[in-house]
Amino acid sequence: MQKALLTLALLFLLISTGVLAHSGTEQEEKACTRDVQRFCRKLMDQGDFTILACLKENRPKLSPACRYVLVSHGQ
Repeated sequence: MQKALLTLALLFLLISTGVLAHSGTEQEEKACTRDVQRFCRKLMDQGDFTILACLKENRPKLSPACRYVLVSHGQ
């Protein structure tokens, strides 16, 4: 249940912040799910922009795949 919630939150994050010009692919969602769980879990109830800011703050620690998703969408 928690994994599904994190995946859904990440999808809304990517769509609502304009990180993706289209809805996120399953691959793009999976690229950052572990990073969101690892670095931003405590912020999950604070909204999508907070999670995006958290990912950006932790950019050096993110997986290469998640960094690529952010960079490739202008973040």
